[in-house]
Amino acid sequence: MKKEDIFSRYSRQIFIEEIGLEGQKKIMASKVLVIGAGGLGSPVIQYLAAAGVGTLGVADFDLVELHNLNRQVIHTEESIGRSKVKSAEVFVEKLNHQVNVVAIEQKINASNADEILSQYDLVVDGSDNFSTRYLVNDTCVKLKKTLVYGSILGFSGQVAVFSHKESKNLRDLFPEPPFDEDIPDCDSLGVLGALPGMIGSMMALQTLKIIAGLPVTLNQLTLVDTLNWRFQTIDF
Repeated sequence: MKKEDIFSRYSRQIFIEEIGLEGQKKIMASKVLVIGAGGLGSPVIQYLAAAGVGTLGVADFDLVELHNLNRQVIHTEESIGRSKVKSAEVFVEKLNHQVNVVAIEQKINASNADEILSQYDLVVDGSDNFSTRYLVNDTCVKLKKTLVYGSILGFSGQVAVFSHKESKNLRDLFPEPPFDEDIPDCDSLGVLGALPGMIGSMMALQTLKIIAGLPVTLNQLTLVDTLNWRFQTIDF
């Protein structure tokens, strides 16, 4: 991509003093893994691709279903029945053909986590279950990878940056995962689509700041309560 093309496409990012051309080059050279191409992964994928992330890995093993479409905005009615990673790949290629999409149609598990995560600069976790979240967290700690974390339920969401420059991680906040069967999820309690849009956008913004070398607050969990419109931070 020619220098003038880079400026034309990304000028509104380059105009930001803290980003500039050097920051944009960092974004274009980065390799980011997004785990989950669902409610949180959709806005993350959307905004990272739009920003020009060089290599965007997307890991998911699910298929697109009709009930996904209220919140998983990178998928369409035409995507129903297709794998989410293939649908995400089509979306990114239409949005920004310069982005190298790596479609990983696998469930992240103990046997493949090291191999997959080791290929990326940082990891964004938009998974929807505790076993995956803790596995991803532990793998990032072991591999010394920065992890951008988010979760949603009903009207509430959480965002944090873990394992960045030896900062604390998920187990420092919640040492052990609860039993998944004891925790309600979006399938049972539901979610308004705009909430994962908000939380996913926050995750994407933190990711871009980290790539560009900008400061992010560490050892802190941001709590978002959209029903009562309250935003809190918890230091840990």
